[in-house]
Amino acid sequence: QVQLVESGGGLVQAGGSLSLSCAASGRTFSNYVMAWFRQAPGKERDIVAAITWIGDSIYYADSVKGRFTISRDNSKNTLYLQMNSLKPEDTAVYYCGESRYHSIYNSRASMAYDTWGQGTQVTVSS
Repeated sequence: QVQLVESGGGLVQAGGSLSLSCAASGRTFSNYVMAWFRQAPGKERDIVAAITWIGDSIYYADSVKGRFTISRDNSKNTLYLQMNSLKPEDTAVYYCGESRYHSIYNSRASMAYDTWGQGTQVTVSS
């Protein structure tokens, strides 16, 4: 089974940028959708962005469109999330996950994911 490890979180001022990475070990990436989710205290784990195996289909939550960019390098077994123009409401623990599905359509809810990383904290100060 694959293990996912996120890195790159931290504290940043509003308007700043952060870059998250999610490295897989144990086996190479499968050809499933990979995604970033986030969870703020007391709230559900919500999708941020998702990407198919070859990157031909990408989904962004409305709240991050135009500010965040998801990408993946399958040769390095790594998923990325570039976050620009950060806002205080982006503060959350960010998780990467591997979907059970090949389709973005089926991969927009957390229940589609069996494998998660441990999460990385992103805090945006106003």
